[in-house]
Amino acid sequence: MSGESPIRVRREGAVGVLTIDRRERFNSLDVATARDFRAAGLQLARDPAVRAVVLRGEGGVFCSGADLKYIRAGGEASELGYLQGSRPATPGFGEVFQQILEYIHSTISEIKRAPKPFLAAVDGIAAAGGFGIAMACDLVYASPRAAFEWAYGKTGLTGAESSTFFLPRLVGLRKAMELVLVNPRLSAEEAKRIGLINDVFPQETFEADVLALAARLAAGPTEALAIAKGLVHQAAGVERLDFHLDREIEALARIAGGSDFAEGLASFFERRPAQFGRPKERQPQENAAEAGQP
Repeated sequence: MSGESPIRVRREGAVGVLTIDRRERFNSLDVATARDFRAAGLQLARDPAVRAVVLRGEGGVFCSGADLKYIRAGGEASELGYLQGSRPATPGFGEVFQQILEYIHSTISEIKRAPKPFLAAVDGIAAAGGFGIAMACDLVYASPRAAFEWAYGKTGLTGAESSTFFLPRLVGLRKAMELVLVNPRLSAEEAKRIGLINDVFPQETFEADVLALAARLAAGPTEALAIAKGLVHQAAGVERLDFHLDREIEALARIAGGSDFAEGLASFFERRPAQFGRPKERQPQENAAEAGQP
C-alpha cells in the first residue's frame, strides 16, 4: 500500500485496526482501494502478533461497497489486470465489478479462515458491499447512528460480498427475503433485535468500547478460540462460502450488463426513482403501422 492509500492499518497492542478512509466517496471501493483492502486484510489475518482485528470506516460512514462513479466511468485500464489468467471477465460494467469483487471476496474468505476474531465497528451507514463486509466479520458492533441496508436492488443488482450467503444464516430465511426484496433501512437497534449485529455501544465511547472488547479477545486463549471459530463455521456450513462467493460474482457481473442496471445506475446519479422494466418509447411510425394507418 502506498502512503496515499485510503486503507490504513495500525496496531493497538495485539489488536490490528483496518480503516477505510475514502470519505469523499462514502468509503466506497474502486479497484486500487479494493486491492489495498485485500493486502491489509491478508496482512492482519496472517500476522501471528495480531490476535484480534477491528475493521472500521472513517468519517461517520462504514462502507458503501463498490464505487459506482468509478464503475460508470469504466474503471482504469491499467488496474484491470487481476483477472487475466483467472476467470473470464464479463465485458462492460461487469468487468469492472468483477475486478473489485475479486479483491473484496478474497478478503472475506481470509476473514473467515483467520485464526483470530474480526470485529466490524459500524459507525454510520453500511450499505451494499459495506453491508456484506460487516456481515462477514465474526462480531459486529454498531453506534447509535449506524444504519444497515442491503441496497443492491436499488440499482438493479443481485447482491455480493457474502451478503446472500450470511443473511439467511444470521436472521433466517423469511427475514432475509424481506431484507433483500423489500430493502428496509435498519437502525442499529433494529439490526440488533433481529440478530444481524451483536450490540450497540454509546456514541461517545463507541471506538473505545470496541477496542476494549477486541483487546479482551486478544488477551484470551486465541488458539482455542480459533478452533472454536472453525467448529462453529463447520456447523453453519461456512465451508461452502467460497463456492457461493463465486456464484455471487458470476450473477452480479452478468446482471450488470443488462438494462436494469443501466437504469439503476442512471437513476442513482440523477437522484430519481429507478423505472425498471418499462418498455422503450415507441416511434410514431410503429404506432401508426399497428393502427393500420399509412
